[in-house]
Formats: sequence, C-alpha cells, structure tokens
Amino acid sequence: MTAPSTFGLSSEARNLHWLLTNLVEEVPGIKSVAVVSSDGLLLLSSDPGRNEEARQARETTRAGPRGSAADLATVVSGVGSLTVGAARLMDFGSVKHTMVAMDEGSLFVMSISDGSLLGVHGSAECDMSVVAYHMALFVGRAGHVLTPELRSELRKSLESESSQPTGSAR
Repeated sequence: MTAPSTFGLSSEARNLHWLLTNLVEEVPGIKSVAVVSSDGLLLLSSDPGRNEEARQARETTRAGPRGSAADLATVVSGVGSLTVGAARLMDFGSVKHTMVAMDEGSLFVMSISDGSLLGVHGSAECDMSVVAYHMALFVGRAGHVLTPELRSELRKSLESESSQPTGSAR
C-alpha cells in the first residue's frame, strides 16, 4: 500500500490514516479499504493513488477502474443503504455489519458511527472472521473521533490530493 501524505493533517486524521494502514498491512487478504460518510462520500482510502484515476474515469466515457477507492466507496454506500432500508422495513433495528461472499472475494461493510461505514474488499483466501475482528477494532477506535469536523478535513484532504497532478511531490 502506498501511504497517503498526512502532512498538514490534524492528529486525529493522522491517527485514522495510521489505523487504516495498519488494518491493510496486518490482515492478510485485504485488497482495499474505504471509509464512507453517511452521504456516500469517500473519506479515507487504502488506495489513494487510484482516486485520481477514478476521477479521470468519471470525466471520460470509460466505466472506471475496477477496484478503485471511488468504486469501493460507491458499492459500500449502496450496500449500506440497501441493508438499512431492509432493516427498517423488517423493523429489526440498526445494521451492524454486512458480508457478501463471492467466488473470487468478499465484501465486508460495518457501521462506524452516525451512518459512516467501513468497507473492506477481501480476496477469496482471506479469513472472514479475522477480517471482521480487525474491522471491529478499527470501528471501536475510529468511531468516537469521526466528528463532523474530522469528516470535513478528510474530504478536503482527498479533494486536494486528487486535484494535484499525478506524480507531483508534496
């Protein structure tokens, strides 16, 4: 994983970047991770270099790169919205987590706080219980610091990162 620049970020934002990097590096089989706000916007990603590719893809007629952070954020937001709607319809309370197992991988979505979501794209070989455990640790550590101010800072950080030319030095 290429670590995003955390220069100029608050200590809370740097801590969240560190937690995300740690999640990806510590858990075998994780391909990418995205933290998504309640309104579906990408806040934090394990694959920040792909954010620029995804933005460029939206501006052209291509469908976009498979597995990019923006694509994962879109899927996580959609799955989160669908499961929240299902829970309301069935009157079962709030959704804690969702797991989708596919032939060649898995998608894990876990609620963080006030509608924010943590999404993990895992390989077919990943141990689902280990991924879920580490996601729960991340949520426990990140949930209380993901304030509106921090979400705004993370959004601005991603926007400025994607507006810089590819390969530029910071």
